[in-house]
Amino acid sequence: MYSLLAVFALLTPLLAVAAPPARTADQRMLEQYRSRRTELGKSLSDGVTVIFGRREEQEDLRTGFFQEANFYYLTGWKEPGAVLLLAPLPEDQKAPGYSTKSALPREILFLPERNPAEEKWTGRKYGPDDENIRAITGFEVVMPATKFETELRRMLETYSRIYTLTDHPAAEQLGKVAPLRRLSNAAQDIAKLRMHKSPEEVALLERAANATIDAHRTAWRRADAGVYEYQVAAAMVQTFEDEGCERPAYAPIVGSGPNSVYLHYSQNSRQLEAGDLLLMDVGAECAGYVSDITRTIPVSGKFSKRQREIYEIVLGAQKAAIAQVKPGMTVGKTAANTLYKVAYDYLNSHGKDLHGERLGKYFTHGIGHHVGLDVHDASDPSAPLEPGMVITIEPGLYIPEENIGIRIEDIVLVTEHGAKVLSSSLPSEPSEIEKLVAAAASGARN
Repeated sequence: MYSLLAVFALLTPLLAVAAPPARTADQRMLEQYRSRRTELGKSLSDGVTVIFGRREEQEDLRTGFFQEANFYYLTGWKEPGAVLLLAPLPEDQKAPGYSTKSALPREILFLPERNPAEEKWTGRKYGPDDENIRAITGFEVVMPATKFETELRRMLETYSRIYTLTDHPAAEQLGKVAPLRRLSNAAQDIAKLRMHKSPEEVALLERAANATIDAHRTAWRRADAGVYEYQVAAAMVQTFEDEGCERPAYAPIVGSGPNSVYLHYSQNSRQLEAGDLLLMDVGAECAGYVSDITRTIPVSGKFSKRQREIYEIVLGAQKAAIAQVKPGMTVGKTAANTLYKVAYDYLNSHGKDLHGERLGKYFTHGIGHHVGLDVHDASDPSAPLEPGMVITIEPGLYIPEENIGIRIEDIVLVTEHGAKVLSSSLPSEPSEIEKLVAAAASGARN
């Protein structure tokens, strides 16, 4: 009689052979990109879709090359000069031209051919003839970019319409290749997909939020009278870059005193003074996904009575809006069921300015926006929120007469029953902020 251990030992090699290999993270992402392309094809099935990646000459001198967000969302491809061509097959087999369309490739990724002379300057790139390029890209058909126009013309023998991003500079090329064909904008159909975040995307957004939270905590330790706004910004950027994030999601907004009232202030040149408020709207971009978090702190470690009064009103408005985040609500300023009105009504019914007037007029922007590959991610602000969407909630009051500008902004995941605040570990209660800022200042002096 074999013991159970002996039987298990005999079966283990057989079980190992029979078990399918585990998918790697890269393979899972390639499948996700492919799934996105399939979903896009369902809504744009009456035409070919052409999405251009960013070209190398569009590289930013300060940040280097980063891919066009919609192209990256559909392909995951980070290198310049690529083009995506989709030829969806109608679900109805009786649709006109079905048999002809079925003989065409559904997806083609066009890549520039390698240029060794250029690679001496910019580094090695993948080319369409590289070994295993199909496995690397996740595309069954990869062709040289020089064949793009020929393949597009072949597709247009069967498809009557071209979908593209009409505001992309390369869209003009399509008008020259097919001057008699109608160009339609694919941006809104892609946006509808991008509004819904997969679990993998939510995890990346959480990573970006956590790095941003660490950056804000660093700023609270760095901020002090005599320090310049740009020094605070630099400390924040260094923090999240040290954690593996590629760059800021947008130009850091670090406004002290009178600069706190400007919504997109980014000069960051003023020297902090005792008694100032310091508004910091700063976010990291990590693995392509971004964060957008704002906190307002007292430079001296303690809010004045008036500063605290206004701060608590803004915080109350944020809490009221977050409490109403759920499927069916919207973030558009004038949309139905908008969270903006929740925050605005709260601000307008709490507190007064120095002239006894209500505060709602000092809330001069929207309540929030979608977040993803871009800080203001592709979206339809009037569309009802659904589970899996990620937005900001960011009420603010900006009163120039009092040098008071306060904004509190968090990243929020919409769930089936409400909201999950992804940035909740960064304090927003005034007493806790005072304690942490004062402790940091005390530690710096010691």
